[in-house]
Amino acid sequence: MAASRRVVRTDLWIDPAFDRRLQQEAGVALAVFPSRGNPAVAWDLLAAAHVYHVSAAKDELPREWFVTGELLARCPQLLCVSSSGAGYDTVDVPACTAAGVAVVNQAGGNAASVAEHTLAMMLSLSRRMIECDKRMRRETGFTREQIMGHELRGQTLGLVGIGHVGTRVAALARAFGLEVIAADPYLAPEEITRRGARPVTLDQLLAEADVVSLHCPRDATTLKMIDARAFARMKKGALFITTARGGIHDEQALVEALRSGHLAGAGVDVWDREPPPLDHPLLAMENVYATFHTAGVTHECRRDVAAMSADQIALLLAGGRPPRLVNPEVWPAYQERRARILP
Repeated sequence: MAASRRVVRTDLWIDPAFDRRLQQEAGVALAVFPSRGNPAVAWDLLAAAHVYHVSAAKDELPREWFVTGELLARCPQLLCVSSSGAGYDTVDVPACTAAGVAVVNQAGGNAASVAEHTLAMMLSLSRRMIECDKRMRRETGFTREQIMGHELRGQTLGLVGIGHVGTRVAALARAFGLEVIAADPYLAPEEITRRGARPVTLDQLLAEADVVSLHCPRDATTLKMIDARAFARMKKGALFITTARGGIHDEQALVEALRSGHLAGAGVDVWDREPPPLDHPLLAMENVYATFHTAGVTHECRRDVAAMSADQIALLLAGGRPPRLVNPEVWPAYQERRARILP
């Protein structure tokens, strides 16, 4: 590469807006390496890269291209790891921080799409649309009252996390006449109120909400946070929705909460393994709305996130501080390394 600033990504699909934007940037070269079949080419490109734009899809990206301590050791020029989404399950952030490598994500870029998906799940489950659709395709003779659901109006929505997506969900939910409550340990009560929800603790939320929707990050503090105890604390007949990350809820505990009749239904977009196996018990339940981590997968969202990813990379390579820095504590070490690598 002749350009002084080198960006690499895998050949996994990305909206063309990403490549177009970086190809317009003077002094920046973009290279694409094969995610399968030719590791020598991949390592040659990574070893010389200043920015690695990595897929956030943990079950699509081969594990050898996850950002680990081992990968960082083989990439001495690497200054920044850019996640392709709001999540960064494929990135070892502490290892990057220790190596002086900045990590950026695209938080907020998928908010509209994920919020719409959340509301679609709420409406479908509350009105039992999926059950009706499936029964109409295989049988006749049932009455409309047998598949009668509930209006959302007047119900209480509990948001576990009220960041970019949760804030957008709150606004849409209020338009449907729901009361919105939220638990978020990272925000002061006044800020939760400003974002459109009544602040509560997680235990209060589980006890009060007719619909519980997850919008929190997956990390050591949230893994299996929604377990059998949490489901038991929810109202009988409540709905559970997650468009956050697989692993935050305990899948087997959710199965049991639905089988027992304690929960009326669930909308599940994220899974421990994506896609889940065909024999997964949740897929056999008619009161489960199952999607394949597609809440943020729309044409508009993928285009917008690709463009904002490229904009952020361009800003960083031009010497600016990126707005969505996951590990801000790395900044002094990053600047020292940048001065040596990109004088």
